[in-house]
Amino acid sequence: MQIAIVGLAGSGKTTVFNTLTRGHVQTGGYGGMELHVGTVKVPDERLDRLAEIFKPKKIVHADVTYFDLAAPPASSEGRIGTEELPADQLARLREADALLHVVRAFEDPSVPHPDGTVDAWRDLERLDFEFLMSDLSLVEKRIERLKASGHHGTPAERDANDRELAILSRLHGALVEGRPLRGETMDPEEEKSIRGFRFLTQKPVLVLLNIGEADLPNHAEVVVGIAGRYQHPRTLVDALSAKIEMELGELDPEEAAVFMDELGLKESSLDRVIKLSYRLLGLISFLTAGPDEVRAWPIPDGSSSVDAAGAIHTDLARGFIRAEVVPYEDLLALKSMAESRKHGKLRSEGKTYTVKDGDVVEILFSR
Repeated sequence: MQIAIVGLAGSGKTTVFNTLTRGHVQTGGYGGMELHVGTVKVPDERLDRLAEIFKPKKIVHADVTYFDLAAPPASSEGRIGTEELPADQLARLREADALLHVVRAFEDPSVPHPDGTVDAWRDLERLDFEFLMSDLSLVEKRIERLKASGHHGTPAERDANDRELAILSRLHGALVEGRPLRGETMDPEEEKSIRGFRFLTQKPVLVLLNIGEADLPNHAEVVVGIAGRYQHPRTLVDALSAKIEMELGELDPEEAAVFMDELGLKESSLDRVIKLSYRLLGLISFLTAGPDEVRAWPIPDGSSSVDAAGAIHTDLARGFIRAEVVPYEDLLALKSMAESRKHGKLRSEGKTYTVKDGDVVEILFSR
């Protein structure tokens, strides 16, 4: 699963990328065209606790892949124009599963804002508008083609054209009114019919306010100030100081703890953002534990035990017999699968069982 990091020039999005991935990509280029990709582990203290019990040879975390896209360049009309991104970059943006929208909320005279003033709400709306216009252009071009070809083809093809035209006309109305498509309700057939468009405004979004050190003590108020106005479905809002988090990442754990204490930070914002990114993708983790490895397996929320088996290996799904399931908290308390079974905490579940976040699962299958 991949998340595209987007933001206007000067927002600090490449610093955020470096912070998340522990990378060292050059910053301050104001819109260079190079694409940067990095994969990070999703923090999960449950794996460490299980490792204390099972003493595995390795621990495997779930992961999220981020890629840092160029800031949209200024267009000839004074707009920022996603349509002026190179075709491969725009295609990569549309292929992303979600967006991490970095919005500048810090003051720094040494890094002047391209517009002269810092206004997080203005910048958030500005890039959102470009994404909306990009989707609107795509919809209008497709509607034109459907209207031109609507009277041709077999009856089945004409029916398919009419159905697609109906849903696209409805989405066109939403875009014209300035509503992102992630808020539009669609049935499974409608979702399937537009899946290939990969609309930008349909993607879930994590709005990340890049704040300065002075705003760290009241970062919650900064978040609420934007979140209260930005009330769209499948959207999260959070804040971090990318500069501070990057400095913390360069310290050893003891020094970092002292620095965080001086700043009044109880936890790393970085870990929180990675976890929110994972949640944004609609994923949960089920766990497997044994002497070889303790591992977190990402699956979409609502997945069945057969889906979980398939995430491990297709052979397990094909030969599925049943799943042995114990909640993480019970296994942690009882210290072994055998004790969990003895105390009635380990259950046998069939194909239709909906796997919960933190379930420790063993799949029984026929070869």
